[in-house]
Amino acid sequence: MLILSRKVNEKIMIGDDISVSIIEVRGDQVRIGVDAPKKVKVFRQEVFDAIKAENKAAAESAPVFPELDFGGASREPL
Repeated sequence: MLILSRKVNEKIMIGDDISVSIIEVRGDQVRIGVDAPKKVKVFRQEVFDAIKAENKAAAESAPVFPELDFGGASREPL
C-alpha cells in the first residue's frame, strides 16, 4: 500500500485520467473528490462490498421460471 500525505486542494493522480483531490479536513474526517472517466466505477468500500454480496447471492440462487400457459391446449407428442 502506498501512503501519501496531502493538504487541502492537493491531488493524487492514478494513471493519466483519475485524480483524487483533498477537499476538506475537519477533525477526523477527510472529504475527498474523485475525478474519473464515466467508464470507471467509483464506490465507497461498504457500498462495493454490498454490491459484491448481492451479486454472489444472485449467482448462487436457483433460477425461478414461471409456469407457461399456452391457452390450455395440450399437445400430443409426435
